[in-house]
Amino acid sequence: MNIVDSSGWLEYFSDGPNSKHFSNPLKDSASLVVPVTTIYEVFKVVLRETGENEALLAVAAMQKGRVIDVTTNLAMKASKLSFIHNLPMADSIILATAKAHDCTIWTQDADLKNIPGVKFFPK
Repeated sequence: MNIVDSSGWLEYFSDGPNSKHFSNPLKDSASLVVPVTTIYEVFKVVLRETGENEALLAVAAMQKGRVIDVTTNLAMKASKLSFIHNLPMADSIILATAKAHDCTIWTQDADLKNIPGVKFFPK
């Protein structure tokens, strides 16, 4: 199972230099887990940079994976991980989701680079 965090989705959608690193996990929708937090972050950036229609198309693509909502239990686990790893809220929710669903995280986010189970690609 795989999670591509917001930085990976945005890199893929913009066809950036690292997009090739994210194409395989994103194309395998049967193994793709999508934390609802990544939908929030990607929608916000695409809305700001290209408009609502493109943002809605991005969310439609993201919903091909299994979308995971934030539950009370997940929020509490994320809070602990935030404390342990000194992570921002969104990153800790993504990490908690990955642990709950036995996922590899694919990212360009340096906050996650030294955590086991993370495939990090520097920008």
